Amino acid sequence: MTSILVLVGSLRTGSTNKQIAEAAVQNAPEGVTLTVFDGLAQLPFYNEDIDTESAVPASAVAFRSALSAADAVLVITPEHNGTIPAVLKNAIDWASRPYGESQISGKPTAVIGSAFGQFGGVWAQDEARKSFGIAGANVLDDIKLSIPGSVVRFADVHPRDDAEVVERLRDVVSAVAAAAKAAA
Repeated sequence: MTSILVLVGSLRTGSTNKQIAEAAVQNAPEGVTLTVFDGLAQLPFYNEDIDTESAVPASAVAFRSALSAADAVLVITPEHNGTIPAVLKNAIDWASRPYGESQISGKPTAVIGSAFGQFGGVWAQDEARKSFGIAGANVLDDIKLSIPGSVVRFADVHPRDDAEVVERLRDVVSAVAAAAKAAA
């Protein structure tokens, strides 16, 4: 069984990217388990003063434990003002520490997503890949999925009911799982 931790870069209840994560979970291939980490909103802004053995917040411990338990990471993110959402950047900062012991280090990580604009959030995805790479993740640059026009495309249909999206998600998840197996 291959375990993939899913990080969604949006906190909004009706987020299209959360819906894409749901569709990925529902359409995971046999032998692959996707788990959406719902605690990003509880992570305090990264601060080295509270990232000490005696003071690490419980939310950061839970996040790092989830990263440690996963074979790979799938990030599904919107684009905020042409770049990475703050909640996702904060998660990367928590994932990158403690220095030399990061739970993201070497972990196969892919970034996909959707945005309202015509490019589907590619700037945010590129920035997320860059940040995860600097944090030590094994960024899977060849795995990409950008879905433009999300507000219009998914106005009347959930991504799980969009055959093209489901097929592309299956391909993404299969590729991430294959990278995790190759890294094992």
